[in-house]
Amino acid sequence: MILSSKQNILRCKAMKAKIIDIKRFAVHDGDGIRTTVFFKGCPLKCEWCHNPEGISFVPQIEYIEKKCINCGECVRVCEAHFLNNGKHVFDRAKCVVCEKCENVCLGKALKYYGKEITVEELLPVLLEDKDFYDCSNGGVTLSGGECLCQADFCLELLKQLKAADIHTAVDTCGYVSRESIYKVVPYTDVFLYDIKAFDEKTHIKCTGKSNKIILENLKYIDSLNKKIEVRIPFVPTMNDNQMSEIGNFLRDIKNLTKVKVLPYHNYAGSKYIAVAMENTMPKVEPPTTEQIRQAEDILKSYGLNIVSR
Repeated sequence: MILSSKQNILRCKAMKAKIIDIKRFAVHDGDGIRTTVFFKGCPLKCEWCHNPEGISFVPQIEYIEKKCINCGECVRVCEAHFLNNGKHVFDRAKCVVCEKCENVCLGKALKYYGKEITVEELLPVLLEDKDFYDCSNGGVTLSGGECLCQADFCLELLKQLKAADIHTAVDTCGYVSRESIYKVVPYTDVFLYDIKAFDEKTHIKCTGKSNKIILENLKYIDSLNKKIEVRIPFVPTMNDNQMSEIGNFLRDIKNLTKVKVLPYHNYAGSKYIAVAMENTMPKVEPPTTEQIRQAEDILKSYGLNIVSR
């Protein structure tokens, strides 16, 4: 069925995506000053994930107890909250993730992840900082979770951003369908691509999934002559022995503009508690400066352009 222009406009207006955050003045999600949209849901479950609220495709409520001021406002609107001797208690067993508690929380202790938003609602927010994008060679980055799990929405949003002459970046783990990538390619200036391991068994151990489709999709994007920036999380005892194999693979990627090695840190542990998820972050010390330098040197030996973060 072929949709008329009017029907297509109405379809786009009705299309919604689930997001977890909009970060303005981001400087690590592509070149220049950017606004990053974080989409909810990811097909991988990396043990070191720093955004656990982005893993599940269903909405979640974050509760940060130390921010709670025991005002009781949430008690008025939701039975999952009550006061016990003047102290707030959140009974997750009764929570239906209705978002009402976040809307009234005076201490900002409650946050709803998975807000639905339309392109029409999101675009004005992203256009607000266009002057900053223009003066810094920045733009807008779609991230996650995995943004391409909501590819139709990304397509419509990217179309609108390019119509407004804004530089676009898609940050992806690569574990998505070829069709999803094909949809957004014409409207994406650069792909920020994660390579977590080259060895398949290591990748499965670290993320729960094979990396075959990820490596094939990277080669596919390269075949379409799109700019690619690769990010490699460096996690001691998990994937720190993968640099040589990754470097050997990446040296054949013709449109690779830069490679970044991202040092692991465990700052996100409190996030797992706040969304009531098991904390799977490796109990290892963050890599030293020397370890990162050695990893970068290995990658440089394959002729790659390494940019330190």
